[in-house]
Amino acid sequence: MTPLQTDLYQLTMAAAYFANGKADQESVFHLFFRRLPFAGGYAIAAGLDSALDWLASFQFSHNDLAYLEKLKTAQGNPLFDASFLQYLADLQLSLDIEAMPEGTVVFPHEPLLRVRGPILQAQLVETALLNIINFQTLIATKAARICRAAGESPVAEFGYRRAQGPDGALMASRAAYVGGCESTSNVLAGQRYGIPVKGTHAHSWIMSFDNEQEAFDAYARAMPENAILLVDTYDTLAGVDKAIATARKLKERGHQLAGIRLDSGDLAWLSRQARQRLDDAGLPEVKIVASNDLDEHLIESLRHQGARIDIWGVGTNLVTAADQPALGGVYKLAAIRDAQGDWQPRIKLSEQRAKSSIPGRLQVHRIVREGKFLGDAIYDDSEPRPQNLTIVDPDNPLRRRNFPPDCSGTDLLVPVMTKGEVVHREGLDRIRDRTQEQLDQLDETILRLDNPHQYPAGIENGLNDLRETLLANPK
Repeated sequence: MTPLQTDLYQLTMAAAYFANGKADQESVFHLFFRRLPFAGGYAIAAGLDSALDWLASFQFSHNDLAYLEKLKTAQGNPLFDASFLQYLADLQLSLDIEAMPEGTVVFPHEPLLRVRGPILQAQLVETALLNIINFQTLIATKAARICRAAGESPVAEFGYRRAQGPDGALMASRAAYVGGCESTSNVLAGQRYGIPVKGTHAHSWIMSFDNEQEAFDAYARAMPENAILLVDTYDTLAGVDKAIATARKLKERGHQLAGIRLDSGDLAWLSRQARQRLDDAGLPEVKIVASNDLDEHLIESLRHQGARIDIWGVGTNLVTAADQPALGGVYKLAAIRDAQGDWQPRIKLSEQRAKSSIPGRLQVHRIVREGKFLGDAIYDDSEPRPQNLTIVDPDNPLRRRNFPPDCSGTDLLVPVMTKGEVVHREGLDRIRDRTQEQLDQLDETILRLDNPHQYPAGIENGLNDLRETLLANPK
């Protein structure tokens, strides 16, 4: 890990802050997204622990600085002044960061992270934070959708070979587990994060033998307590019959065939046929695993067709988020402290209202009643939060929502880094549990895959008034 995991313009801005005496000016940035992925009703915050790993290791090495020293302008002069490079050599992060805990359900315009501290430092961490949080939030959300579609049946993440490089595969495995997947095929993810690892075998195993029965029997002898047989190399239902013969031989030796895997064809029809044959053979305990370019929509369709599938193996469409390959999260300056020590709100304007940012030192207050989430209010916590909350849709000021005073609530951003020191970490299993707990607290209409109901998440009325004033009076 290195601070050079960034865009060049972060370093040129840092150099300009330094040259203009602004390096230590206190600032507040927010990391958020503007639109929910997959045309869905929610997203799952993920990637924070990975981001904290990167922040905790933030230090420009001798090699980093030697590389920056070699960079030249178009005229052949050093891009960075020697005094700036010495500043980077001595730099220690002193940022305060509050964040949504991983596994929290989140919505557009809500800050997933609030970064406060010297503006030069806050600028330098932007790119890496966006890279880590955007990707893992996207994959955790995709996994949650897939797992909801699968119902009570477990989902195994099988995507390593189709992921965007080894690092992408590792982060995808972690995020998929956060989103609800039960296991991964990625052995390194199992070692590093404690995620259960599962797998079967490839068609090449079958093809390396003279016949399918011999291949099945040999694999079961080698893995008598972990045998899931891939039955579609030649003829799927004939493969099921051969797997049944192998299962009977295993039983005679005191073992049990764990399952069969379907990887092609009409999965609804084949799974029903396979289940009937297994049950008729007295093998109701043998599981049916299905793979083959699955996603949440296909899984939902197969279940509606009565497919008899016990475990879903999902790869490409999960780890690449194939139908939406990027979250589109952004990182915007929202407040800055002036020479008199007063906080000045900042807003980014746009021809598109949805791309205008929200000014202030933002916090998110979640309103709850009878164990269900009613809505979220984005407010400036430098001001007292109103008791009777009214929120305004950031994209449509005509959409408003009032919340009754008898509701309880909680602020979602919690301290994770203080003065550059990590102060809060969580175990991955706790994060995964939170995902399921939070999804259960959403209304079912928000969870549906198609045309979900819009969760009420907006700007507190007083803060919205400030935003409108700044929108009408840009600098």
